[in-house]
Amino acid sequence: MEDTYKTISKPSEGILYKEKNSKFFGYAFPITSEEDIKERLENLRKQHHNAVHFCYAFQIGTNRVHFRINDDGEPSNTAGAPIYGQIQSFGVTNILIVVVRYYGGIKLGVSGLISAYRTSAQMALEASEIIEKTININYSIAFNYININKVMRVIKEKKLDIISQRMEISCEIEIAIRKKNAETIFNIFNSMYEIKIKLID
Repeated sequence: MEDTYKTISKPSEGILYKEKNSKFFGYAFPITSEEDIKERLENLRKQHHNAVHFCYAFQIGTNRVHFRINDDGEPSNTAGAPIYGQIQSFGVTNILIVVVRYYGGIKLGVSGLISAYRTSAQMALEASEIIEKTININYSIAFNYININKVMRVIKEKKLDIISQRMEISCEIEIAIRKKNAETIFNIFNSMYEIKIKLID
């Protein structure tokens, strides 16, 4: 069972690629949601206020993959698609790649544009640290305070990650479990008296 994926550890610096006086700055960002994208693009537009195109591609997810490409005014499929091709080529996800273009006065043609955007995306990825992360399943465990020792003992023994916890008379803990161990952990808590466990989607 596949329970790891590749992404990048942190945003890359802008990597410059030049082609016939046009300048292409490639950026790679780790992301977890589409909300991250808007903020990243706004920051780049402030940074490069004289640039003509902000083309990008992103992919989010592991089992259910969500992706989008954007040519931002360049001829159809000359920018977003070659950028996305590099995301696939490097086998990474939870990532946004933006290529910012300054027009240099000479038209590059369709093949020239595809090559420039592909190379810029490739350089941005090569400048990034690619890391492997585990795919986790999150569960919520609900129980009365009198059962806290039982629950915490399992969490400690199995070295489970606590995402959040609310400790009152009735308690709730959210845990993250590596995918391949998820069923076993679920069954342990599910078999315990007065303890309810449910999947968080």
